[in-house]
Amino acid sequence: MNILSNFQYHAPKTKKEVLELLADIGDKSKMLAGGTDLIIMLKEKMITTENLINIGDVEELAGIKFVDGGVEIGACTKIADIEDSKELVKDYNALVFAAGQLGSYQVRTMATLGGNISHSSPAAETPTPLAAMNAMVVIEGKNGERTVKAEEFILGNRKNVLESDEMVTKFFIPAPAPHSASVYGHIGLRNAMEIDAVNMAVNVELEDDKKTIKTVKLVMGSVSPKPIVSEAVPALINGKVLDEALIEAVGEAAMSEAKPISDVRASAEYRKDVVGALARRLTKEAYELAMEA
Repeated sequence: MNILSNFQYHAPKTKKEVLELLADIGDKSKMLAGGTDLIIMLKEKMITTENLINIGDVEELAGIKFVDGGVEIGACTKIADIEDSKELVKDYNALVFAAGQLGSYQVRTMATLGGNISHSSPAAETPTPLAAMNAMVVIEGKNGERTVKAEEFILGNRKNVLESDEMVTKFFIPAPAPHSASVYGHIGLRNAMEIDAVNMAVNVELEDDKKTIKTVKLVMGSVSPKPIVSEAVPALINGKVLDEALIEAVGEAAMSEAKPISDVRASAEYRKDVVGALARRLTKEAYELAMEA
């Protein structure tokens, strides 16, 4: 039987209370939001803690709010609320679709956006679409607030930029540019609630002619300890009209940047092949959607 180790339980009701706790015991505590990853790790004795700070009932940390220039999503917003949001799906399709691919629906009703990125798993679903859509992660400590780009938040496997007295409070995703679209895709075991072998998000913006690529951002997950933002793909297709030859070249370019490992889910060779296939498919899909936007 897996039994949790002893710890002190804290249930703050406001963000101010959370930040005060972090300033006092942050280096001796773990944050609990949905708990879908944390509780398992505690039960399996993968980690231990002296204090558990439950932020799941802090209302000001949850919710989807459209503001000038984009949308703010609270760190404690449930993944299922993102998946089910009819307001988000039009402009932030990549994130909404990625949310719907995370675990089972039961898990998604508990898991949070902030928890998914803060857990910093290489195979996490939401960091790649957040990065592709140029999201900013808002981080707060008792002494103030700072923001980092989504792609700069995760430093490695289970590692990120948070200091012991800080927490993610919300995300800001800018409104999509005209003639742009974002898409997400992944490969895992068929018909299984399995951790992704590879996931990817692509955001394409076109010039006013709705043919020439102005910018493309392709982000790969589960092929490196942290998400990889492609440099080769934009260098290859920015300023060009996409055709079949370029689509093939996009796949090769993305494969050249992937740094996968072999594990129980897939071999490194298979993951590289998947990267190429996803890059070709998603770039074409985002391009065609951007032409209609």
